[in-house]
Amino acid sequence: MIGGRLHISRISNKELARRNILVHPPEPPFDVLFQDPLSSIYIGRTKILHVPFYWNPKVPPNPHIAIVGITGSGKSYFIKTFLTRASFVWNANALIIDWAGEYKDWVRQTGGHVLSLGKGSFINLLDLGGMTPYTRVKQVMRTLELLTDINNYPEQKRLTQLAIEEAYQRRKFKMDVREQRDELGNPLKPPTLKDVVKILEEKKEMGTYEFPAELDNAIFRLKEFTKPGQDFFARESTIDLDKLVSSGLVALDLSGLPDEVSRAMGALAILQFIKEKMRAMGWAKRKGLRLIVVLDEAWKISKEENSDVVMIIREGRKYNFGLIVASQNPTDIAETIFSNVGTTFILKVKYARFLDYLQATLNFSNFMREEISKFGVGQAAVNIAFTEAADYPSTFLLAKIDGEEPLRDFYLDIPPSVKKGEKMVTSVPIPKHDMERKLINMGLNHTKVSEIVHLFEKKGAHMNVINFVIMLERYGVERTQITELLKDVGIDDTTIINIFTEVDMKKDRVKGLDIAQLVLEE
Repeated sequence: MIGGRLHISRISNKELARRNILVHPPEPPFDVLFQDPLSSIYIGRTKILHVPFYWNPKVPPNPHIAIVGITGSGKSYFIKTFLTRASFVWNANALIIDWAGEYKDWVRQTGGHVLSLGKGSFINLLDLGGMTPYTRVKQVMRTLELLTDINNYPEQKRLTQLAIEEAYQRRKFKMDVREQRDELGNPLKPPTLKDVVKILEEKKEMGTYEFPAELDNAIFRLKEFTKPGQDFFARESTIDLDKLVSSGLVALDLSGLPDEVSRAMGALAILQFIKEKMRAMGWAKRKGLRLIVVLDEAWKISKEENSDVVMIIREGRKYNFGLIVASQNPTDIAETIFSNVGTTFILKVKYARFLDYLQATLNFSNFMREEISKFGVGQAAVNIAFTEAADYPSTFLLAKIDGEEPLRDFYLDIPPSVKKGEKMVTSVPIPKHDMERKLINMGLNHTKVSEIVHLFEKKGAHMNVINFVIMLERYGVERTQITELLKDVGIDDTTIINIFTEVDMKKDRVKGLDIAQLVLEE
């Protein structure tokens, strides 16, 4: 419009395309994002149109969630926020299968319950949990197949299965009946793995079995789980399953178990019991979810296609509880989980191969991939498998996760003398809660962790990385652990080498001085 007159001009297709006339940004419409807020979980606002996004379990085909993001991306903070709001909005129970003991302190602080396997709590692997003995035998054998090499030895597998069945029968169980009782009406007491080993040893003592080596190896495999001090799954259970799924917020701490196999065995047993418990309770029409189960960094059972984790995800809403599977490494989560889970939250992802895996599985655009690669702490992309075909994208961006409290960062300051070629101090951020968790996992007690946090706070959330490393070494932390921490927060190998060189030089200069006072004075 020029001087009140309409003029027609020629514009190339390329120029017209730049104007994005009538093109909707890559986000679902308002009524999808802002759906039934009184019965949904608020997550945050979208990055482009700033629409509030409320997660509603009825929108995706199932209520299961996958979360990926490197250490320090805000993953555990998001989980805590989600569980807190789910308790408030739905009165949902939550069970965290806590692989590394990361959540136990938070659970205690919020008034929840912590059960520690390997530190006073036990699970009898042969408990029935409301199942028939035949069903439980199949589950136990599947667990052994997943965690040991028993599948490579068919005869040992057969011997083990028969011995487990005989252990139930010796305790007067009928193999195809649930909830069995003795003549006085008391529940029958299930056998343990020690009973199974005893049956195999009796067979050996008879001396009539034609493959003694196979029998010896079958006994040896099970004895690994029945040795004194290692019999976490071969004693009478001390955990009440009913309370586990109905007591508000509960953390099952697996960090006291000696290895990944033991932790995986505990996690699988609990998942199997919960699955059957929820199946027996049946589907209840109610607001939100009755129970949320969290598996964080449980790679041993999340990447295997025949694990119960994958089976639960595949069977969708069948069990009336939601499963959250989280990992900093997307390839530790089976592709089947990403393909079948209702919702995936993608936080900061570090490596191109991880982005390749996610993009191939979730089929998001190159624009989305580029945005994900630039994420900071708390930023996220959301992928929802909508139940009906839609003409809007299934993956969209959030400006940040709006949590229950601000995400607070501490900063490691890298001086120019370390970062060769740089003229300014470089500051590397680490979320406060991730810093505390890392220090605890390194073996520092709460007093020492509090001292380090106090020094960061006194210095305006900053600390020279040289002083930080010297302090950790004074507290007895090994250099291999410190190196892993520095790599996790994004410091490259060359810079790490230079850091340790300066650490050695400075330690000679300040030998015998109070490092805490040195940090405050510098």
